[in-house]
Amino acid sequence: MVPLLAVCAGYFMVILDVTVISVAVPVIGREMSASVTGIQWIADGYTLVFAGFLLLGGALGDQWGNRRVFCAGVVVFTASSAACALAPNAPFLTAARLVEGLGAALIVPGSLALLEQAYPVPAARSRAFGLWGSVAGVAASAGPLLGGLLVSTAGWRWVFLINLPVGIACLVLTLRHVESSPRLASRAVDRPAQCAVVTAVALLTAALNEAGRRGWTAPAVLTGVSLSVLATVAFVVRERLVGSPAVPPSLLRSRALVGGAVIGLLFNFGFYAMVFTASLYFEHQRGFSALDTGAALLPAVTMTMFASVLSGRLARRTGDRPLVITGMLLAATGLAGWTAAGAHPAYALLIAPMMAAGFGTSFALTGTTSTVMGAAPPAYSGTASALFNTTRQIGSATGVALGGTLLATATTYGQGLRVSMAIGALAYLTAAGLAWWCVPRTSDNNAPGGETGTTS
Repeated sequence: MVPLLAVCAGYFMVILDVTVISVAVPVIGREMSASVTGIQWIADGYTLVFAGFLLLGGALGDQWGNRRVFCAGVVVFTASSAACALAPNAPFLTAARLVEGLGAALIVPGSLALLEQAYPVPAARSRAFGLWGSVAGVAASAGPLLGGLLVSTAGWRWVFLINLPVGIACLVLTLRHVESSPRLASRAVDRPAQCAVVTAVALLTAALNEAGRRGWTAPAVLTGVSLSVLATVAFVVRERLVGSPAVPPSLLRSRALVGGAVIGLLFNFGFYAMVFTASLYFEHQRGFSALDTGAALLPAVTMTMFASVLSGRLARRTGDRPLVITGMLLAATGLAGWTAAGAHPAYALLIAPMMAAGFGTSFALTGTTSTVMGAAPPAYSGTASALFNTTRQIGSATGVALGGTLLATATTYGQGLRVSMAIGALAYLTAAGLAWWCVPRTSDNNAPGGETGTTS
């Protein structure tokens, strides 16, 4: 249980910092006299670096040992959080946020790899992945509520200061209770390929963020997407030529791993689009405060923990496929229910759709995570985790960008919100169909073998 708590504490900090900053940014901008562009970088710089360096974090974990890289990430993240809290001006805060994103990229791939290492028995591993998944849902949905509470009471700097005790506890528990990880010292990191990945993901994430503000046909957005495609092509060419590729072809030929990664993209697209558009709708259409908006999203939050724990317990009896399909169908029903609720529904009518979306997403995450991690040899667990989380981050960025565009271009907020929810429901339905094709019937789908190495 202690290894699980240690790993989940690190992951909680990472995901919380994606959403908790949303309600603090306006206050930070006023106090530091930051420009609009400066405020955008404070909010988005973290996510951009986080998404761009995930694959590098996974590769380093496989080479140097996942526990070592995870702990390094916790140190970087905690120290940069302290720097954010003490920032004297906006440029300093922006730089600290970028470093914080790098720490997050080192933490997340190792978190899944360490859980797989600590819980080799399929049933226990499914429960561990279930709690890991619930941490993501709770952190993402509770971020605005916690941020609003801290900003309105203690001040915006406490949005970052709360990471310090969590980070220190996470580091101490990991070093004391998580076993050292195998490492492949002979496996070199393909720097050109990693640079291509960082460039492609960073440009795509930046373009998607700008699409929510400028529109999908803006020159900056189209340029960013085009350059991202070119960087992706360069990565593929490099992978075909190099002897030790960043992502081994055997992983990309795995239907379970690639399909699971795409499912992760789709359900993150649906869930984060719902949280983002609902937050704006409650604040701008209904006049809720930041604290009230966070409270209004609690139905989605409360279901994530319960759903993940339940799916982790059921996986050993049913296998992963039924859980993923059921979760995606339930989440699709929730967003479709919001769409059908009308232009100005009473809040009570939105509680069930939010609960269904939160429950379904979290219910499916456990089985999807088990599918992806089980499809990779132990020697490449960090890379598999990084690939899975990279696609999820792309899904989140796409959902937020599309949701923002729909709200900005629709005749009314209500109309834009309903269209966004309908598209999210379609993404969930697509994920359900894909799960039928790629998720194994049983939860014990560990790939055999894999390389072995020394210990760190």
